Amino acid sequence: MTEKYVQDQHFENVENAGLLWQSLDTHYENCTFSGCYFQKTDLSNVKFFDCRFEHCDLSLAKITETIFQQAIFRDCKLSGLLFDSCNAFALEMHFWDCKLDHSSFYGLKLDKIAFRDCSLKDVDFSSAQLKEAVFSGSDLLDAKFDQTNLEKADFSTAVNYAIDPQHNKVNGAIFSLEGLPGLLAAYKIRIIP
Repeated sequence: MTEKYVQDQHFENVENAGLLWQSLDTHYENCTFSGCYFQKTDLSNVKFFDCRFEHCDLSLAKITETIFQQAIFRDCKLSGLLFDSCNAFALEMHFWDCKLDHSSFYGLKLDKIAFRDCSLKDVDFSSAQLKEAVFSGSDLLDAKFDQTNLEKADFSTAVNYAIDPQHNKVNGAIFSLEGLPGLLAAYKIRIIP
């Protein structure tokens, strides 16, 4: 199968993703996707290099061996995505104002990843390497951290996280005083203001 190569294109309000992904070996470089609806779409083996997604819905999309290199997501719905099924080589993504609830980043190496003002409810970060990650303004209710490397990660404005320092690497991580209960939850300590 011949690889399809698309560069410097802007796709807006695409709803029939089948027309866009005519080949599973499509390579998109420096493309922008705005207001596109890719919910439950099979994006397996599609390659995205330096692409931007704005106001898109990729919830429950299949992303097996999909490449996201220097991908930026703004105001997107990405619920239920198994990012751990992506091609992990050179994986680099950043998220602003996105909903990633019930997604999985299990075991991925995503140093310096940014989650800014995102909903990360019930997201699995187990065994992931998230050194210097930024979680500013993000809601981490029921997010799972187990054997996760969070060294120098910034949780200073994140909310609703529960991270057990005995089961995660948190050296140099930044937490706010208000987030202290999330670090002590495993010890069943009551904190009274």
